[in-house]
Amino acid sequence: MNDKTAQLRDIFMDVADEETVTETQQEGHGSLATDEGSVDDRLRSVIERLRGKFDLQTELDVDRLCRLVREFYGGADDEEIAATLDTTERAVFRARMDLHLVRDAELPGPALEAAIRDADDAATDRLAAEFDVPTERVERASAAVAALRRSRRVSQQFRTQFEEALTDADLAVQFTADAHEDGLEEATEGAEVDVEL
Repeated sequence: MNDKTAQLRDIFMDVADEETVTETQQEGHGSLATDEGSVDDRLRSVIERLRGKFDLQTELDVDRLCRLVREFYGGADDEEIAATLDTTERAVFRARMDLHLVRDAELPGPALEAAIRDADDAATDRLAAEFDVPTERVERASAAVAALRRSRRVSQQFRTQFEEALTDADLAVQFTADAHEDGLEEATEGAEVDVEL
């Protein structure tokens, strides 16, 4: 122990009741944890609230619906999602409409959309003939228009909450990765590299 250290120790002993001091450590507030389970918990919560507000027609369970949401926002099409969930494309489409996950390409043009809004459910064949499109196209367009209408009635809150849950997770992963890389760069700054041992 050198003179300066001894002086500091003596000063500490004079002013403190303790002979040693230990810095307490505690967890900081918040977390950048990217626990996949916590994201799924958020997605499940949104789905359950949506189920409480609307009558869902899908037969897929909540775990598969969570996976569907992830795959949809990951850019997968219905065929890919169906393969992932081991179900049919029709089941995926029906579930997506229940969850308000409508793709822009599924919405009809203004004229057909207006006709769908004004028509009843039994008018599918008539509209298909009138607009010279396949019946299935009218059925899917009608489902998309109805899903969009339900979504707009609640200010698209459920779709927004799906996006927030997934975006927060993506941001946390990106932020953690960036912080890790920055920390490594700072820790290795000025260090010798390519040293042969």
